[in-house]
Amino acid sequence: MDFATIIGFVGGIGVLSFLIHEGGGLERYYSEHAVIVIFGGSITATLIRFELGAFLSSFPTALKTVFGFGGSHANPRDLIAEIADMANIVRKSGPVGLDKATPHDKFLAKGVRYVADGFDENFIRETLERERDLHLHRVEMAGKVFRGIGDCAPAFGMIGTLIGMVQMFAEMSDPSKLGVFMAIALLATLYGAVVGNFFFLPIADKLNIKFAHEELNQTLVIDGVLQLRAGKSPAVIKEMLIAYLPEKQRADLMEAAA
Repeated sequence: MDFATIIGFVGGIGVLSFLIHEGGGLERYYSEHAVIVIFGGSITATLIRFELGAFLSSFPTALKTVFGFGGSHANPRDLIAEIADMANIVRKSGPVGLDKATPHDKFLAKGVRYVADGFDENFIRETLERERDLHLHRVEMAGKVFRGIGDCAPAFGMIGTLIGMVQMFAEMSDPSKLGVFMAIALLATLYGAVVGNFFFLPIADKLNIKFAHEELNQTLVIDGVLQLRAGKSPAVIKEMLIAYLPEKQRADLMEAAA
């Protein structure tokens, strides 16, 4: 689970709740006009830009990827250690010994199962690479959809403000209505800024980070599984996979091995 994302959302909601409470309560900050303009406008504009399937699948993909409910969330160092443990099992019991192995990472577990079942190297490589590429494509599309909504929200906030101002100027003969229409106009801008910059754009950026993280992890797993299939020793596998680590972690891992 990604605690940074959760802490950020909880903290942001807390700040907004405090400011709204200090500003007179929630009822002053609610506007059906603003809700319809921001959410209706942003979502429909994004639907024009993307296919319906990509749009609908982006939300569960983002939930699983950003909040840590799916995908590869182990760090590369732990994956290397786990693959080395699998290599020790192969050395002692052969590939059939992997039948009882239970890797924590789902992608690694699938690759280990292929090795245990005796599939050839080309099948393992092609299958795992295909699954990695399709998963990364879904994450990339989810990031584009969320960025599209995040880009549209402030723009539709301005559209809502302009509509509110038109209504306000149309009622200049009745000063009692000017304040209401001005509030509606400003709330549209507020909603657009909050929805775009607090929710959709941060999630789009986090999806980009997760994309790079999962690409690295799953490529590491593919290389490690292929080395298991080739029967390489734990030391050789560690030496090859250590290239995936930053320099500092490489030194720490070598010291621990020594």
